[in-house]
Amino acid sequence: MDSTSADRAVRPEDLRCLADAERAAAAVLPAAVRDFVAGGSGAEVTLDANRTALDRVFVVPRVLRDVSGCTTGTTLLGRPARLPLALAPVAYQRLVHPAGEPAAARAARAAGVPFTVSTLSSVPVEALTALGGDVWFQLYWLRDTERSLDLVRRAEDAGATAVMLTVDVPWMGRRLRDVRNRFALPDHVRAAHLEEGPSAAHRAPSGRASALAAHTAAVFSPALTWSSVEALREHTRLPLVLKGILAAEDAVRAVECGVDAVVVSNHGGRQLDGALPSVDALPDVVGRVAGRCEVLMDSGIRCGTDVLRALALGASGVLVGRPALWGLAAGGEGGVRRVLDLLADEFRDALGLAGCPDAAAARELRTVRRDG
Repeated sequence: MDSTSADRAVRPEDLRCLADAERAAAAVLPAAVRDFVAGGSGAEVTLDANRTALDRVFVVPRVLRDVSGCTTGTTLLGRPARLPLALAPVAYQRLVHPAGEPAAARAARAAGVPFTVSTLSSVPVEALTALGGDVWFQLYWLRDTERSLDLVRRAEDAGATAVMLTVDVPWMGRRLRDVRNRFALPDHVRAAHLEEGPSAAHRAPSGRASALAAHTAAVFSPALTWSSVEALREHTRLPLVLKGILAAEDAVRAVECGVDAVVVSNHGGRQLDGALPSVDALPDVVGRVAGRCEVLMDSGIRCGTDVLRALALGASGVLVGRPALWGLAAGGEGGVRRVLDLLADEFRDALGLAGCPDAAAARELRTVRRDG
């Protein structure tokens, strides 16, 4: 975001809902960057379906319950959080604002929720854990296995409190917006954990893939298997989370491998187009896991009512990705704080109106799915 765009940035207090943050970000971001954040893979069927599926979930509220002391706190991976929510791993945050990941991490710390630093972060994990707060490290499995394990050791040494292995990216999905825009990273943005200088991600692409897709295809391993998960489980003492689970059978296998949590996710509609919406996969995963690990959900969360829906369907919490990035683009750290404040206010409102004195009570609510 250049200085001219910064001059057009809105005041965080003017944002009244997460859609306002998205509109404000669209006004300041270059079109290609906006498309990189907003876009999905293929015809974006799954991207759109994530939102549609959430809006088909209706909660049956309870009444005549004392909600005068309604609280939103919970625990995630055994640690307290003020909301059943964590910031999802999002790559290259300095693309949307010079303050990048540190601004988002500070906002998460202030909100009392975990921040997840991506393997493709534009700022190294050490700089983010140094800010305090609860920091999780997301890992893409690399072609060089030892390098993958080195990144985990590095995150542990830096003070990360969990490792999140993304399991649905043997390579990057074909994101047509990026292909059409011939999207490449600007020179000032890099994957801080993978290279010191410009890489293939910075060069104008050729053929059918974006520069980022070409770069990640060169470094991500398509040979990630359950044996890799087992090796990682043996390698780290930290809580282990698998992100990208849709099949209940895979969730059961994850439990058998000793993971502490799974994230029911279709990568925000950015991987397999036509994949099941996350919220539709959630109940089956929760049922099959049967309390043996935590179940989180992402892909499409856009308001506090969505958090309530996820909890009512059995999730322990949710991950939020794009809305935080829109807030960052619109107003830096203050924009992310505003997004998280809005989610906190909306979630508390939804809890109380549903007759829930706390987040745990939301998991006892009944839901009805209305199709069509």
